Order: sequence, then C-alpha cells, then structure tokens
Amino acid sequence: MTSDAPILVAQALSRTYGPRVVLGNVSLSVHDEERVGLVGLNGSGKSTLARVLAGREPPDTGTVARRRDASIQYLDQSPEFPGDPTAREAVSEGLGEWYVAHKLYEATSEALGRGDGDFDKLLAQQEKSASDIERLGGWERGHQVDALLGHLGIRRPDDSVATMSGGERRRVALARLLIARPALAILDEPTNHLDVETIDWLEEYLIDDYEGALLLITHDRYMLDRVAKRTLELDQGEVRSYDGGYERYLEAKAERQMHEARTEANRQNFLRKEIEWLRRQPKARTTKQKARIDRAETAILAPKPQAERMAVLAMEEARSGKTILELRGVALEAGGRRLVSNLNLTLTAGERVGIVGRNGTGKTTLLKVLTGQLPPAAGQVVIGQNTKVAYFDQERSGLDDDKSIYDNIVGDQPRIEINGHVFEPHSYIERFLFEPQRQRQKVGALSGGERARVALARMLRQSANLILLDEPTNDLDVATLNSLEEMLVEFGGTALVVTHDRWFLDRVATAILAIDGEGNAIRYAGNHASYREQRAYAEAQKQQQQRQQQQQGASSKKARPVAQQRSVRLSHSEELELAGIVARIEEADRRITSLEARLADPTAYGAGGDVRPLLADLEKARAESARLMDRWTELEAIREAATR
Repeated sequence: MTSDAPILVAQALSRTYGPRVVLGNVSLSVHDEERVGLVGLNGSGKSTLARVLAGREPPDTGTVARRRDASIQYLDQSPEFPGDPTAREAVSEGLGEWYVAHKLYEATSEALGRGDGDFDKLLAQQEKSASDIERLGGWERGHQVDALLGHLGIRRPDDSVATMSGGERRRVALARLLIARPALAILDEPTNHLDVETIDWLEEYLIDDYEGALLLITHDRYMLDRVAKRTLELDQGEVRSYDGGYERYLEAKAERQMHEARTEANRQNFLRKEIEWLRRQPKARTTKQKARIDRAETAILAPKPQAERMAVLAMEEARSGKTILELRGVALEAGGRRLVSNLNLTLTAGERVGIVGRNGTGKTTLLKVLTGQLPPAAGQVVIGQNTKVAYFDQERSGLDDDKSIYDNIVGDQPRIEINGHVFEPHSYIERFLFEPQRQRQKVGALSGGERARVALARMLRQSANLILLDEPTNDLDVATLNSLEEMLVEFGGTALVVTHDRWFLDRVATAILAIDGEGNAIRYAGNHASYREQRAYAEAQKQQQQRQQQQQGASSKKARPVAQQRSVRLSHSEELELAGIVARIEEADRRITSLEARLADPTAYGAGGDVRPLLADLEKARAESARLMDRWTELEAIREAATR
C-alpha cells in the first residue's frame, strides 16, 4: 500500500573531503514506487550521495528524513558479509524474520534427530517455527533464494562468500537486496560484473517484478532509459532533476544548455553596449546613470553557465599491416575445463569486434591468450608483423595505489606525443578530467571510475593498431563513455572489446563474437542489436522446423492433453517457480522420510508419547509433495507447449 508521504527527503546536504566540495547544496525526495536514475561524472559524488541517503555516512550539513514504516537498502560497490556465510545464507538473511524462523526450525530439527533436550519442548518449538515460516511467506521463500542466485550466475550457493571473487560477492549482495524487497532500493552500479544476459534479466525483474522505489546509479544507458522515470544529474555538488529516462534526459539537458547559451549571448551583447556607454559618460553621475551602472554591474558579476566537462581521448595510431591478428583452431581452457574449441578468426584494420557471453565462458581468457599471458590449449595465435598491441585489463592492475595520478600516467617519460601533437604532461592529464591541483592525489584514494580514467590515460599514450579492452565501461561515467566510443569509432586500427554495455556495443562494434558456453565462438556481422536480431531469427527458424517435424508426426500420435495445447508462455514469476520447484519436491520428500523414520522409532510411543503432531506433519508433507508434483507437471506442460 502506497503512502502520500515520501520515503525519503534530503534537504541542503553538503559533504566535503578536505578542500574538495563533493556535495554542495543537494535537496531531493523519493516517493513510493518511483524509479529514479542518478548520473554524473566520475568523482562527482554519486556514491557519496547514495551512502548519505542510505545512512551509511553523515552529511557535513543538511538533513535526511526517512519514513519510519519504509525500509531502505543500499547495494554498496564493496559489500560486506559478517561471519563466514555461504551464498545461500547471505541472501537468506535478506528475508529477516523468515530467515530467523528457518534457522530455528533447522536447529530444532537437528536437536530432535540427535535426541538432545526435552523432546516435547523441542517438538513444540519446531511446530512454532514451521508456523512462523508459513506465516512469513512459506517454504518456497527458500527456493526463491536459490532461483535468484541462479539468475545472477551463482551456480554453487553452498560456497562460502569469503572464497568468491569481488564480482560474485556483488551478485550475492544484489540477490540479498532483491529478496528483501525494500520500500527503496539504492543500487550503486548494479550491472558491474554482470554479463549481458543477466543484465537483460535484471532489467525485466526491476520492471515487472520489483514493486519498490529505486534510486539507480549506473553507466548502463539502456537500463537507465528503460527503468528510470526521472533522472537526477549531480554536477559540481548540485542536483538537477529531469523527467523521463536517459534519452529524455539528454533531450532536456540539450534544451537547457541551448537556453543558457542564448541567455549568455544576450548578456554579452548587453554588456558590450553598457561598456561603450560607460566609456562615453562624464565622471559626474545622475541618479538614473547610477541605476544603469548598477544594472551593468549585476550583469558583469552574474555567473556564467558552466561548460560541459568532457574527457578528450585520442591515441597514436601505428601503421597497420594487411593482417592484424589471426587465430587458427585455437582452444581455450581454464582450471582444466575446456571453454572454447577450434576458434578461427581473422582481424583486419578498421574492425571493431565486441566479445559477449556469460560470465566464465572464456572472454577474459581469450584476451590473456592474445596478450601472451596464457598459452592457448590448442591451435595457433598469429600476430601480424606490424601489429602493436595496447591492453586495458579489467582489474586496472598496472596502477600503483601509492603513487599519484601524475606519476602513474607520466612516470619517467614526460614527453607525450599523439598524432604529431606534443602535450605538456599536466595538460594531457587534464584531458581526462583531472584538474592540476588533483594530479598529485594518490590513486589509492580515487573512485573506481577515476581509476579507470587513469588507466585509460596510461594506455592511450601508447602507439598501437590493435586495442584489447576488457570491460572498459565498468565504473566509467556516461560522458567518458561517449568520448571513448567516439575515439574508437574514429580509430583506424582494430579493437577487440569485452563488455556487457549494450549501448557501447551498438555504437562501436562492427561485429560480435559470441561465446555460447558450450565450446563455440560464433562471429556475427554488425553491432549488438543486429546480433540479437540474427539470434532471434535463427531461434525462430529452429522453432519453426521443430513445429513442422511435430506436425508431420502428429497424425500417428494421440491428441495431446488440453494442458499441453496452451499457447501461453510462462510468466516471469512462473519461471522462477519452475526453477525452484524440483528442489522443493526433494525437500518435501526428505521431510516425509524423516517423519516416517521418527514414527517408526518405538521410543516415540513411550510413556505419555503423543505422535499425533508427527502424524499431522506427515499428512501435511505428503499433501505438499503431491501438490508440488502436480504443479511441476502443469508448469512443464506450459513450458513445452510454448516452445513448439
């Protein structure tokens, strides 16, 4: 049930770090079910604002009022998991009371199985815990946890979160937040470390299934455009609000900038006339003259509209040979597992190939093979005679956190020449939006996006005709992404780009190399949108062939049951239900087996023993197992019918 009162109201927030003003005078509100995108340059304070709104850190001045009956949860870029939980346990914690009741039920059941403690008290506690679980959403809540983890690419939910990579930990944290369904979810770069298929799923989930309000910080422009209904821009410590998603924000911002430009042109024209008048006037002033001087002074001192800050990216292009790169029957392996077999690929000058595929299918492994960091499991990698490679790795591993921005970029080579133009080092670094006074700041203190800009500045100093980019869009702001896209489009060399950013691929890619997770890497002509169309067409053709084959054999078969003739597709919630229903059936059967074993134990019928609760539980478990089997049959029939 929605409320007229906002979930959150922030008024006149300010936040500084040393001499640097991050938040100047920020005021905003978020209401029930509102979908808000937050954009701004790297280092502009988006994550700081998110942490202040979520209560993770205080503002220097200003207030944040949060509605008491509304829960607010925050997806941090570096989530923490106290203790040593498994992925399933960490996500289940998001269910609050349900998780507490479920843990108590499990502990009580184990104690009953061991024969520890007072049997009657334990049995009563078990019954109460089971009742609490039913009241708080039922046993299927646990299966929803596994389904969410599966959708987010966590295939082993019993693994300890402490052993997982940073990307996996963020996905576990995202699942924990989604299962909790807060009134307001503040998501800071939720698409980082997700593959394209998972981003597609997350978009649909946020649009169709998530009912709460959102504050979404992301560089994913398609997600911003589809999910956000209002866009906030944080610029130089202040927030501007625009109605609509990303494209509408761009239009409205362009309109505002044109209006400001016209206003500034009128002001300059007025000033020219007033200056000429002032020069002609005698020193003695009348009252009217003084009033006119005051108007001129006001116009002179009026603040000018701020120019849009954009990174300016360029790279020295090395002369290319006929063939840049050739792969002959290359196979990729990781951890003894074959990822790709028999990859044949030839790249020539001017091609820009996007590499897509689910996490763990070998995208980064391929780039490491091309750079010589790993050998191919089979086949041959042929680098062209004149090929010069520049590599931007996902971990930004070449950066020294203890050195300054300036020293990381310039080092002991102060001469910077790109396409015949010699840059003074400080001015070169300014092109990446680092003002001179910040260039001595240590890299370890920078945001993720600022670190990415430092890594870009280092890489673009090189002369190359083959650029290898591994997730270059992670953490970068939209303005820098636009500049990187423009640079790659104008670059006459060749680029191989691993990225989950669909907008980036649509603008840059001339071909897509799709790794399917079954050992195949297939090349598609065109950008990412074209690749999706080709895949959809191929899938439609495949389904049509299957239907034709079924129709040919239909005359010799009995009519299908009515349930299988349904043409409707499974809804998203039904897909989630189907994904977890087998595990639910298995759990119900285990409970039946456990109850039958306890009833077979003679001690259960000892003096004063009352087995009626056990019999009632057994009847309930059998009924639940039968119900789940019927439901599984029904959902499977619908799914199969939808694929015909």
